[in-house]
Amino acid sequence: QVQLVESGGGLVQAGGSLRVDCVASERTFSRYAMGWFRQAPGKEREFVATIARSGSTYYANSVKGRFTVSRDNAKNTVYLQMNSLKPEDTAVYYCAAKSGVPIDSLPTYPYVYEYWGQGTQVTVSS
Repeated sequence: QVQLVESGGGLVQAGGSLRVDCVASERTFSRYAMGWFRQAPGKEREFVATIARSGSTYYANSVKGRFTVSRDNAKNTVYLQMNSLKPEDTAVYYCAAKSGVPIDSLPTYPYVYEYWGQGTQVTVSS
């Protein structure tokens, strides 16, 4: 069982930056594709970004060019750097892990992921 713990959320003004981190309990973290999703009140959970075991990345169009996902396998950690934040980025942000995937796999559907963190709130004020 993999445990994922997010941190780093908070309140920021529009145009500002935040970084959210996700630490995994799993020593074989490098074997997992990792994803970031978010859920705003009254909305479905949506894909934000994913990073493959190889380090390849893929982003939702809504965050492309503003958000950057990265991973440090030595620290069992995946990061989401968020720049130029907008009020519509306000949501609970979740990280997720998927095992048993090819090295360049970039899963974007939430139902594919096996493990989820508890989420961290990001609020962007206008």
